[in-house]
Amino acid sequence: MSVCELRQGRVPLLISLPHVGTAIPPEVGRQLVPRALASEDSDWHLEQLYRPLAEQLGASLLVPRYSRYVIDLNRPPDDQPLYPGASGGTGLVPTRFFTNEPLYADGAEPDATAITARIDAYWRPYHAALAGELQRLRVEHGHALLFDGHSIRSELPWLFEGQLPALNLGTADGRACAPALRDRLSAVLARQTGFGHVVDGRFKGGYITRHYGHPGQGVHAVQLEMCQRCYMDEAVTPRDAFDATRAATVAPLIGQLLQEMLAWRP
Repeated sequence: MSVCELRQGRVPLLISLPHVGTAIPPEVGRQLVPRALASEDSDWHLEQLYRPLAEQLGASLLVPRYSRYVIDLNRPPDDQPLYPGASGGTGLVPTRFFTNEPLYADGAEPDATAITARIDAYWRPYHAALAGELQRLRVEHGHALLFDGHSIRSELPWLFEGQLPALNLGTADGRACAPALRDRLSAVLARQTGFGHVVDGRFKGGYITRHYGHPGQGVHAVQLEMCQRCYMDEAVTPRDAFDATRAATVAPLIGQLLQEMLAWRP
């Protein structure tokens, strides 16, 4: 079975959702503590928000099958830290929950050989699909737009202090997309009052945004890290936490961001 699904669209926009996967292969599951099998740190229900928007706009959509506990698709293959010096954090193959408890049973953490095997089996196919689709869009449209969508619990003391703004737009401090595009997306967020927001704050964009966003080469990338309170009830089990009323409020705003990307021309 494929490790990811790529739905090709007709416009120069690719939506990547690298942390929506929840499946855990049996050979990995046997190494994890029982709690990890629920994949609580996945970007639960995010595909449910983005898939209708992608279909409506004609955008491409890339989603993985497997959990970030297997491998984190938004980390570099050499596992260099994205935010050097920051407290907490998880790596290419996470070994701790976002609450800082261990993911693996004692002595069961994967060694270097196992990590290399996961890179080959899960990481490389996703990035091959991502890179290939961006190249197709560049050839067909002259440029490509990449929107990397994520979600996270509003408060995670091990990873950051206090409560995050609802919407966190990252452009690698303006390096991953043209300044004019960054300004237009920032203006969309500034015009609304329903959701707190920040641009290039705590989340500046992960590996995908930084690696693929090269305005000089015709690829413009942004990341949106959205707090799960925008569309979920964070007080209940993630699998059961989707809140249709909340989702109906934030989805139009996400749609505006996507439409603004498509309306912009390099």
